[in-house]
Amino acid sequence: MPDGSNTPSRRSVVVSEFTNSVLDPKAPMLGPVENGGTIIANTAPGCWGPMITPRLRGGHEVTQPVFVEGAEIGDGVAIRIRDITVTSIATASGHDSSPEGFCVGDPYVAARCPVCDTVWPETHVEGIGQDAVKCDVCGNAVKPFEIVHGYTVTFDDTRAVGLTLPKEAAETIAQQADHYSALPDNSRQHSILTYAPSGMPGTLVRMRPFMGQLGTCPSIAMPDSHNAGDFGAFLVGAPHNYGITAEQLAEHKTDGHMDIDAVRAGAILVAPVKVPGAGIYMGDMHAGQGDGEIAGHTMDVSGSVTLQVEVVKNYLLDGPVLFPLEEDLPPMARPFTAAEMAKGAKLASKWGVSGIEPLAPISVIGTAANLNDAIENGLARAAKLLDMTVAEVRNRATINGAIEIGRAPGVIQVTFLAPLARLDAVGLGSYAREQYGL
Repeated sequence: MPDGSNTPSRRSVVVSEFTNSVLDPKAPMLGPVENGGTIIANTAPGCWGPMITPRLRGGHEVTQPVFVEGAEIGDGVAIRIRDITVTSIATASGHDSSPEGFCVGDPYVAARCPVCDTVWPETHVEGIGQDAVKCDVCGNAVKPFEIVHGYTVTFDDTRAVGLTLPKEAAETIAQQADHYSALPDNSRQHSILTYAPSGMPGTLVRMRPFMGQLGTCPSIAMPDSHNAGDFGAFLVGAPHNYGITAEQLAEHKTDGHMDIDAVRAGAILVAPVKVPGAGIYMGDMHAGQGDGEIAGHTMDVSGSVTLQVEVVKNYLLDGPVLFPLEEDLPPMARPFTAAEMAKGAKLASKWGVSGIEPLAPISVIGTAANLNDAIENGLARAAKLLDMTVAEVRNRATINGAIEIGRAPGVIQVTFLAPLARLDAVGLGSYAREQYGL
């Protein structure tokens, strides 16, 4: 928590500090920010940059958590995403492989130099390309990850579209990697632009920025990218310092690493509180992504983020709930129009139905080691939240919703129209009304 138990809360907290890629509930937090206050952060790229920076221990580089006044264990925090702005001029990404010998069990968590056998070695950059990251101790190229097929992409000035570049342009950008990636001053990662990948040049892409990491601090020290049921499964029985049991994973994670493309400006995310003050953190901003992030990685960028946070007392779930923008809802889960309601009223009158139940969209996040188990987790969470059977949730998600994939191998959304009275009963109805004008 913040230094000094009597530290006064602030209406807004500006964040420019980062963790070493480990979320540790015992580490100091920033703030406190008042209940209803604002958090403004300058975030560093996730995924590839940290993945090629062996001294970072989690595969991402997220912001130092912020203490929220009044947030207690068992509560939730509603996070209104007010703004997400991409500041990178270019980035690089691609499908990966992990060369043998460069890690202890997990290349995201425990990178190793195979020549001097240093774990989490300090490194520096010499030149460009996939052998450019060198061990400070022995000079060997340390690469826990390689790009199998990748691309360098640059963005237009309005941050509406991007274009992938040929080899010469990618190498020009690689010479000034930190500049083009707009790495924040306190970031410790090597920019992935250094690798200068140049597959599929001339491909135009849309920008639709969102946060791959957004949530609350887990209640045990956990590598940041593994704060979810799928990546977290790699920690179970792991040989490095962050190995845990399956029971510990289920108890302590908060599923802050979702890679759900609907976690973007205008959405409302409700996250569980498992440590005093919640510890709001963020990172892994993406310029855009299709559902599933099927390449394993996407366009990681630096950017600025503005959040407004509000404590939700006695939150029932151990994972997040999302109220996406209406345009991000699956077609069957969108609120009914006035014309549809009028037709429904005629049916009700014809068949003696006393009234049409008010419904509102909700998206319950499920995570697990694989997609099938993640669906079961999401269904169980939704049933618990709304005090209904899993069978009923299945029916509602089938006729008035969808199962959406956030990330393979195991992050999903159970999105459907839920009884508004059930949302009111658990203190979430007001967010549905706010988001969808109900």
